[in-house]
Amino acid sequence: MAARRGRRRVLVPIAAVIVVALLGVCMWSLQRSLVYLPARGDVPSAGSVLHGAEDVRLRTSDGLELGAWLVPPRGADRDTAVLVANGNAGNRLTRAPLARALAGEGFTVLLFDYRGYGGNPGLPSEEGLAADARAAADLLVARGHPPERTVYFGESLGTGVVTALAAERPPAALLLRSPFTSLADLGAHHYPFLPVRALLWDRYPVLDTIGRIDRPVTVVLGDADTIVPPRQSLAVAAAAPRSAEPVVVAGAGHNDAALTHGSEVVAATVRLADRAL
Repeated sequence: MAARRGRRRVLVPIAAVIVVALLGVCMWSLQRSLVYLPARGDVPSAGSVLHGAEDVRLRTSDGLELGAWLVPPRGADRDTAVLVANGNAGNRLTRAPLARALAGEGFTVLLFDYRGYGGNPGLPSEEGLAADARAAADLLVARGHPPERTVYFGESLGTGVVTALAAERPPAALLLRSPFTSLADLGAHHYPFLPVRALLWDRYPVLDTIGRIDRPVTVVLGDADTIVPPRQSLAVAAAAPRSAEPVVVAGAGHNDAALTHGSEVVAATVRLADRAL
C-alpha cells in the first residue's frame, strides 16, 4: 500500500508536467489562430454602410491588395485624417459606428482590414500587419493626408500596429485604446502556467516602442476591462515621452460600446487633435 502511494506521488507531478508540455506545444503551433480572430467574409460596399464613404484598395509592399473604406468628414472639415487600426477580431464593418462618429466631428476616416480579414488575401502576423498599416498610411498620403495631418487610432492589438507605424512615420498624434504593454505580457497574464515569452512569434512591444514616439498621446481604457488589464494601459500612458492624457471610461469592458465608439472616446480624439494641430 505504501509503495502504491509512493508511486502515485511520483506520477502526479509527472502527469502535470506532461499536460503543461502538451499545452505548450499546442500553443506554439496554434498561437496565431489564438491571437488573430478574423471575420473572413466579404464586407458590404462602403456607401451602403456610411454615407458618402468610398471603397478603396491598399497595396502592400509584399504584393497584397486589401479592402478599405475612406469616410469623408461631415460638416466643418478639419483637414485631418484618422487612420484606424483594428483589434484582433471582426472587420471594418464593426468599426463603422466609430467612423461615423469621427466623421461627424470633421475627420476623414480610413477603415481598413488586415490581411486575412474581411475577404482580404494573406495570413496575419506582426510583420504582415505592419506592412498593411504602411499601405494604409500611403493611401492617405495619396489622398492629401500626410502623417503630420493624421491621427493614428489603434484599438487593442491595433495599438501595437500603430505604435510601430508611428516609430517609422511620426503622426500628428497617437490615440491608443486599451493598449497592452506587450503581447508577451498580455499572454503571460492570461496563461501564467505556460512559458508564453519563450513561445511567442509575434511580440508587439508597445511599452518599449512608445518611449521613442515624441508626439501627443492619449490612452483610453475601461476600468472593467478583463481582456487587457487596466494597469498595462496606464503603464503605456506613463511611458510616453510627452505627458499622455489617460481617459478612464468608468464601468466599461473591453468590447463595450462606450469603449469602442462612445462619446468619451470621440471627445478624447477631438481633444487630442486640437492639442496636436
